[in-house]
Amino acid sequence: MSPDKNDEIVLAIDPGYDRLGVAVIRESAGKSSLLFSDCVVTDKKNPHEKRLAIVGSEISKLIKTWRPNAVAVEELFFSKNQKTALLVSQALGVIIYEASKSGAKVFYYKPIQVKIAVTGYGKSDKNHVTSMVGRLIEMDNKKSDKKRHDDEYDAIAVGLTHIASRRRNTVGF
Repeated sequence: MSPDKNDEIVLAIDPGYDRLGVAVIRESAGKSSLLFSDCVVTDKKNPHEKRLAIVGSEISKLIKTWRPNAVAVEELFFSKNQKTALLVSQALGVIIYEASKSGAKVFYYKPIQVKIAVTGYGKSDKNHVTSMVGRLIEMDNKKSDKKRHDDEYDAIAVGLTHIASRRRNTVGF
């Protein structure tokens, strides 16, 4: 199915520098379909700047391949580990830079917004989010021999949150 001018293609991202969840979702005539998802993993042996370059390169490739209208990213939740939060913030900066270069609009969603949009409950655990993602969007379960990572499911959930948010704004809720 080729994209219609009214279709929205969303590149959804669960930011990270160690593992980066990515998903591409098409919204067409009120129906969402998962076009692609993956978990980008950077080599821990590489220096941080090389890992950031890999994140940027992968996001750039996805944007060139899928030509999204929107890039939806999950905002960072700062926990106790400030060093990790800082490193992930740098990766998020690279992601935003690549999205901005492409002209796609960037949308941000808090983790609680994603959980509410996908499960209806802001304190849902990862298992509940993963389970609901599988119910909300058709996914190709023949995805080679590898299992989807949590980060990949999180990216799909971010994309679904974006689409739900856009639908809500379109119909005037």
